[in-house]
Amino acid sequence: MAMLAAAAFVASPAEARGRWTEAQANGWYAAQPWLVGSNYAPATAINQLEMWQAATWDPKRIDYELGLAQGIGMNTMRVFLHDQLWQQDPEGFKQRIDTFLTMAKAHGIKPLFVLFDSCWDPDPKLGPQHPPIPGVHNSGWVQGPGMPGLRDRARYPGYKAYVQGVIGAFAKDDRILGWDVWNEPDNGADQYKGQEGKEPLVRALLAQVFEWARDADPSQPLTSGVWIGDDWTPGGKTSPMEKLQLAQSDVVTFHDYSWPETFERRIKQLQAYKRPVICTEYMARGNGSTFDGSLPIGKRYNVGMINWGFVDGKTQTRLPWDSWQRPYVLAEPTIWFHEVFRNDGTPYRPAETDLIRRLSAAPKGIVPTVPSGAPISRRSR
Repeated sequence: MAMLAAAAFVASPAEARGRWTEAQANGWYAAQPWLVGSNYAPATAINQLEMWQAATWDPKRIDYELGLAQGIGMNTMRVFLHDQLWQQDPEGFKQRIDTFLTMAKAHGIKPLFVLFDSCWDPDPKLGPQHPPIPGVHNSGWVQGPGMPGLRDRARYPGYKAYVQGVIGAFAKDDRILGWDVWNEPDNGADQYKGQEGKEPLVRALLAQVFEWARDADPSQPLTSGVWIGDDWTPGGKTSPMEKLQLAQSDVVTFHDYSWPETFERRIKQLQAYKRPVICTEYMARGNGSTFDGSLPIGKRYNVGMINWGFVDGKTQTRLPWDSWQRPYVLAEPTIWFHEVFRNDGTPYRPAETDLIRRLSAAPKGIVPTVPSGAPISRRSR
């Protein structure tokens, strides 16, 4: 039944603005600084619902943390929204987004907003969110729209209203970098059961989301990042989902949590599309993806760089992925997996924040050398 529903939902394209040409995309990118930032939720929020709902909205903490980002030269943040927030309180949600944008602009930061997400809990619910599960990485993050919403065709007009309502409200707002319409759409979120038939439903809806978003005529680019395949070259062995993402994105985005040599190989594959390339997730120290290894490569190729995690908090993403199988309840991991700052605002590893600051200050494509006599930290603190 899920397959039939997905197939039935692939409608003929409506009139909408076209995908940007290569010249439009590259012209937009040339006007940006070298993009560097983090995926962002405040330390006081376990997920995107807790970040944005009125009862737990924490502008004072957000403003403080955006100040930390500005202090190390970051100029963008990737920030997750959610369709249920729109259904709950569209006017209040828009007001909070506007407040966030005002704070971000004051700190020299242009956010990349994410509309939907296929990762983690497939059954999101508004209201108070459960506390973090002790010792577990990202134990409260939620999918959007989630499996009940994907399977219920009666909710689809609401998703269109959300996409066009949010983008429409900010379509010409130069405080926004762009719209990442769906995070890791083919992520199976295998920690959770009951997700049969998910991929075709998401793929059909993703095609519609791109169409709805273009109908809102945003001045900012649209994208959805590839993340799992080994061959992203044009004509390569890409999956149907990857083909859709790469064919519809105005600018090319990707995720990579691998060693530097793999990271560089993926950049070279994606350069073949002759569009700007932005890495919207990287940096998992225990997995071989580090600031030291990947950030200079991104700078040399003029690839925008947005790492996962910023300030240690309720998401607990300082803990590694394997904490879902082996919770870190007796001891901390040897090294933090994600995050740039401790909860009190001190850097986890000052050499990393020094590197971010130094690279962000250098001209595009230039990787400055370490000043003579400067200390180089070889251990996490």
